[in-house]
Amino acid sequence: MDVRHLMLLRDFAERGSVHAVAAATHRTPSAVSQQLKVAAREFGAVLVEPSGRGLRLTEAGRLLAAGATEVAAAIAQVEAHWDEFRAAPVGTVSMAMLPSAATFLLPAVLADVQAAGIELRCHDVDVAELEFAALVADHDVVLAHSLTADAPAGTRGLAGVHLVREPLDIALPEGHRLAGQTALEPSELVDEDWIGVPTGFPFDAVLQGIERRTGRTLTVRQRLKDNRLIEALVAAGHGIAVLPRFTTPTGRGLVLRPLRQVPTGRHVFAVMRRDKAERRAVRRVLQSLVRAAAAAA
Repeated sequence: MDVRHLMLLRDFAERGSVHAVAAATHRTPSAVSQQLKVAAREFGAVLVEPSGRGLRLTEAGRLLAAGATEVAAAIAQVEAHWDEFRAAPVGTVSMAMLPSAATFLLPAVLADVQAAGIELRCHDVDVAELEFAALVADHDVVLAHSLTADAPAGTRGLAGVHLVREPLDIALPEGHRLAGQTALEPSELVDEDWIGVPTGFPFDAVLQGIERRTGRTLTVRQRLKDNRLIEALVAAGHGIAVLPRFTTPTGRGLVLRPLRQVPTGRHVFAVMRRDKAERRAVRRVLQSLVRAAAAAA
């Protein structure tokens, strides 16, 4: 049983098409199709079948793809034991990071893991909560967030480590009528113009909570991803917003105030495929993330 064929089937199960597997593994679609045919001959079973314009795994293909996950985890565990035997968590670790969380975690983590001889390759991504799970196919560690203490939506079956809860506050311009208060009530915010985030991002759930609490619909003038841009618009008086406490600079035309009666705060997680979580270098990066999160809280 060729392990490479098992991994090919797992890639197909995760990515859903020959073209997606080819792009991710730097092969041509014809080469991937040929390897699927070779795998079918090896296993003596039909592994893929036509589905619309593409292909999908058969029951046999799905069984082998699921088994590939167990094989990959076992191989990674042996590699981890070998690293321990050599006492060297060496290697390269790829990490996809939510920028606003990486801002308060990455500086300390980079210094720590580099001193340990690990090369950490970082990729900043800003996606909706449901989209973080797909990133584990291309990265060893994915830094994600959720509005609840449960793992981010869509990550069931993956390895996950809760790192920290970061409060989410209401950002106001310094001269705002509510800026002098120590905390805010939902009813005080319903007539404001808002600078929001795209639907599906955890910060948007705070606005939805205000609407449920008050029975009113908020006026969202803009929906933007970049926190620095949102900060600039709030400071200039174009609206108010929900922003994270740890990394939002205040004192330059902007103030933060906590919100009562509505759940706020986002939970930051490290999410991985279970086989990748077995790597000793990955475990070393996780240890560093946990320490950096504890220092930030």
